[in-house]
Amino acid sequence: MLYDKLKSYKDSGIYPFHMPGHKRNDILNDGLIPYGIDLTEIEGFDNLHNACGCIREIEKKAEKLYRVNRAFLLVNGSTGGILSSIRAMTNFGDKIIVSRNCHKSVYNAIELCGLNPEYILPEYDENNGVFTSVSPHKLEELLRENPDTKLVVITSPTYEGVVSDIKAIADICHKNGAMLFVDEAHGAHFPFSEKFPSEAVRCGADVAVVSLHKTLPSFTQTALLLTDNSELSDKLQENLSVFETSSPSYILMSAIENCLDYISENKNDFEVYTKRLDNFYCDTISLDNLTVLYNDKSFIEKCFAYDFGKIVISTAASNISGTELARILRDKYKIETEMSYTDYVIAMTSVCDSDEGFGKLKNALLEIDRTLNKNEKSHSNYNFYEIPKRNFFPYQKNNFRAEKIPFQKAQVRVSLEYIWAYPPGIPLIVPGEIITGKLINQINILFSNNIQINSTKKSMPDYIYAAEND
Repeated sequence: MLYDKLKSYKDSGIYPFHMPGHKRNDILNDGLIPYGIDLTEIEGFDNLHNACGCIREIEKKAEKLYRVNRAFLLVNGSTGGILSSIRAMTNFGDKIIVSRNCHKSVYNAIELCGLNPEYILPEYDENNGVFTSVSPHKLEELLRENPDTKLVVITSPTYEGVVSDIKAIADICHKNGAMLFVDEAHGAHFPFSEKFPSEAVRCGADVAVVSLHKTLPSFTQTALLLTDNSELSDKLQENLSVFETSSPSYILMSAIENCLDYISENKNDFEVYTKRLDNFYCDTISLDNLTVLYNDKSFIEKCFAYDFGKIVISTAASNISGTELARILRDKYKIETEMSYTDYVIAMTSVCDSDEGFGKLKNALLEIDRTLNKNEKSHSNYNFYEIPKRNFFPYQKNNFRAEKIPFQKAQVRVSLEYIWAYPPGIPLIVPGEIITGKLINQINILFSNNIQINSTKKSMPDYIYAAEND
């Protein structure tokens, strides 16, 4: 194991005339940060960008567990894998189809690689303000309208746990001469219980990324890039060397190996985990004003499949917003949730959660629910999403003169910035798209619900950099 090699080297007595600069000294003297095993690519410790030793052995463990032809370690999260994959699977000027609810790193790749995107909206659940699955039928229609499409990019599962029909989508893509990339960051746990949906590459996706740190016991920034397409392996490696650091963290790589070993050695823990989830959903089905989406049959029927490891609590029918529920859980019950939006809160779970943790959340929700009233009006005050009209492609934005415009007066101007709510990091508008009154109103509502809004140039909420709409 890499971790054992690191521990052994730490105690070897070899003096480090090499990076990193802390020289394996605990400069804080508190033992919390593992300085002693933080190394660089020294003799015997392999090289992430040309793995043939101990790092390659970790990749092989991942390939076995995820049942794929090739796995690459990612130490700057799924973001690096997304950038690398999209560049490896396209050429400058190619047309791609992108699900509009993709993470902003997909949009960054589109801009950096000079791609021409067409967008597809997933289906939408108006009652809860949540995107559901991508329609294979609508995708097929869009591919027929755009026969020169080289790549399709979708997110499955979404932040809210919604899964699309990857097998049908992959078949449609391949029949129409396009490859399929799936941002599966939130689905790293799928292979380890039959109660979870099937993983993307097993369903025919050409490439997928999974974030180990999101739903498995691994450090933040650790992820995997997975493929069964042997023809892509060399190009993926080549592009990973562009977007990933040339000084990868051995602490993070050893954390990946420890995570994979834990999964191999503790498969029964996933059975315990899924039983905890089953019990939680049974115990919360009686909620009257709040709704746990997995218990909402009308919502689940709108999804091709659903990851019940995501606990999404809807406040749409109650008299509080999602952000208010998150605040109550934090301040009164000492529960910090993953994210909150206008009409819902997401509580992330994993195999490492405890009975005590699930019980604490269940009891808090039952108690809070008794204090609430029904409210039929959505806190978001909108129940649809429109793709803005496009004036030019994102990579062309530097060809236009930027003006700093008061955001409230920016209607009909062309945005030269990305604007997104974070989390989840999905752009509301991208460079080259026309700002509408509906968009301004939508963002104002998000602000009123204390949703964090970011923009490329940090100009929000007062200003936006935009161009004239010629």
